[in-house]
Amino acid sequence: MGDRLKNKVAIIAGAGQTPGETIGNGRATAIVFAREGAKCLCVDRRVESAQETCAMIEKEGGEALAIDADVTRAEDCQRMVDACVRNFGRIDILHNNVGIGAGDAGVTHLEESAWHRIFDVNLKSVFLTSRHVIPVMRRQGGGSIINISSIAAVCAMNGMLAYKVSKSGVNSITHQMAMANAKYGIRVNAIMPGLMDTPMAIEGIVQARGIPRDKVRSARDAQVPLGARMGTGWDIAYAALFLASDEARFITGVLLPVDGGQSGRIG
Repeated sequence: MGDRLKNKVAIIAGAGQTPGETIGNGRATAIVFAREGAKCLCVDRRVESAQETCAMIEKEGGEALAIDADVTRAEDCQRMVDACVRNFGRIDILHNNVGIGAGDAGVTHLEESAWHRIFDVNLKSVFLTSRHVIPVMRRQGGGSIINISSIAAVCAMNGMLAYKVSKSGVNSITHQMAMANAKYGIRVNAIMPGLMDTPMAIEGIVQARGIPRDKVRSARDAQVPLGARMGTGWDIAYAALFLASDEARFITGVLLPVDGGQSGRIG
């Protein structure tokens, strides 16, 4: 166990994961935060999945609590904040990890209902969780908010209009909140994952297209410049650990690609 987050309290929104062979970004981040000394409130609308994450943390000697919340709902975000303060006394870190792409399409085929759902989950959730957490952080005199965006925000994404635009919005809200809250000692940064070997990504493609997992993985691996291999949830977790820690005390408003160089192909 480390001490890079010693005495800190973290909310991880999206701390559960889609069932699959590998580990998701949210679960990996919660585990890494706990290993480095943070007390973790593991939030997910599927509370049984968040409880699995907590069990993994507790097995390693960490401290975690699971709650069910839908972070697209203001009342659930308030309940999440209340639960964290009631159980752990403070909030030092907010890690916004929820996101979906299911039902997305190009502009002529995208259903309006899918547009609204993707925007609610990917962007409205960041607004609502931050809206409820920031007053606590302001009273404390600081904190760190980490939003999970995507290189889709800056790369061409065929057939993924709502996902791309919503993640561009995550980048914008990150910048806006960083500048508005710097005077309160609150840092706000975003991580832009590239192609990741996570259950949501792999299982989603397998189910949607009926392609074998090994072919999905090999096709995605081939697109990554660095080592021709996708990243994992652990890569996102360690980037988040740095941004959450005091080592990043002079870093705010950053959009950090964690993508094996894929977004470097722009231009």
